[in-house]
Amino acid sequence: MQSEEMTRCIESCLACYKTCLSMAMNHCLKMGGKHVEAAHFKLMMACAEMCRTSAHFMLIGTPHHKHTCRECAEICTECAKDCERIGDMDECVTACRACAESCQKMAA
Repeated sequence: MQSEEMTRCIESCLACYKTCLSMAMNHCLKMGGKHVEAAHFKLMMACAEMCRTSAHFMLIGTPHHKHTCRECAEICTECAKDCERIGDMDECVTACRACAESCQKMAA
């Protein structure tokens, strides 16, 4: 059985996964320019996948979620900073920061 904190973290990870993937595939591709710089776009894809993986590990109940959550928090923090640098990506910045904070707690 999952704790309330883990349930919230799973929800935060899945929300960030959906936001990063959707923003990258829709907003960034439409905007072009710095929104589709290779490093930025790869970071968004890595963030989305790490969020999905962390949620998956928590859902299956493996203690290894602490490792994925630690990495997820790091990538989400980096993604939030880069999305802030790019600009016009507030939804992604907010989702990444919330996920990073939640995952840091789960990694502890």
